[in-house]
Amino acid sequence: MLGTSEIASAVAVHLHRARYGVVLSHDPYPPVIRRKMAFHDALFGDAVAVNGIPGERADDGVQVFKALRHSDRIQVTWLALPDLLTVGAIDVLIDARLQKHRVTPDLRRLARLAIGLGPGFSSSANCDVAIETRPGRSGLLVREGWTDAADGVASPLGGAGAERFSYSQGKGRWHTAVEIGSRVFKGFVLGHLAGAPVRAPCDGILRGIVRDGSEVPAGVKLLEIDPRGRHAQWTGIDDRGRTIAKAVLSAVESSTRRPGVAAAAPTYPA
Repeated sequence: MLGTSEIASAVAVHLHRARYGVVLSHDPYPPVIRRKMAFHDALFGDAVAVNGIPGERADDGVQVFKALRHSDRIQVTWLALPDLLTVGAIDVLIDARLQKHRVTPDLRRLARLAIGLGPGFSSSANCDVAIETRPGRSGLLVREGWTDAADGVASPLGGAGAERFSYSQGKGRWHTAVEIGSRVFKGFVLGHLAGAPVRAPCDGILRGIVRDGSEVPAGVKLLEIDPRGRHAQWTGIDDRGRTIAKAVLSAVESSTRRPGVAAAAPTYPA
C-alpha cells in the first residue's frame, strides 16, 4: 500500500482482518493530518492502533519479509516501492496516496493486481482496478475512462466545507504543540509554519494536524477542525474510509476467486 493516511489505514485494517499481510509505504506528499485515524505515526516509533489493529515500524526489507509471515501487526515503513519490490513478488499493490494534482504512475505489471484509489487512475492506462474516493462516489469501481479529477470542493462536515481547514501559504518547517482531539476556538494559534502563526479557522475539535517538526510544501492542508461538538470524530475509521476499504477488499477477493477478472463492485461510468 502506497500511503499512510486514514484512507490507506482503513483499507489496511480491512485487508488485515481478511488475513492479508499488509505493508504501508510512506510518501511525504501530501502530509498526513488525520493521524489518530491512521498508522502514520508508527513511522516515528509511536504506539499506534486503528480500530484495535496495531501497527509497527519496519526499517528494512528483512524485517518486512519476516513480519508478513509471522506478525499480527500492520507494517509501516519508510521504504519506497523500489525497495519493497526487492523483498519479493507483490500480490496486491494499492496506491492510496490520493495525490490529487500529480501524475499517477503505471502500477501494472508491478504486482498481480494493481489498484488505484482516487484521481488520476484508469484500468486501461495505469492500474487493473480504479476506485473512486470522491465524496458521494466513494467506493465506486470505474470500468471505463478515468476516476474523477479533483474539483477543489471539500466535502461538508457539520455544515462546514473548506473553511474548516487551514492550508500552508508557503513551504517550511511546521511546529505545533496542540494535540488532536483538543477543543479549539477560532483564531487560536495552533502552530507555526516557518515562524508564521497558523490559527484555527473555526470553533470545534481538532480532527487532524500535521506532525510537529515536519517539512511541508506550499498549498497543502495543515490542519482540520471538526465543528460537530460532541459528535466530532478524530479516531478510528469514518464512513468514507470504511466504504472505500470495503470496495478494495471486494476487488481483491474477486480477483483471488477469479484471476484476471475485475471486482464485482458497484460501478460508475466515467
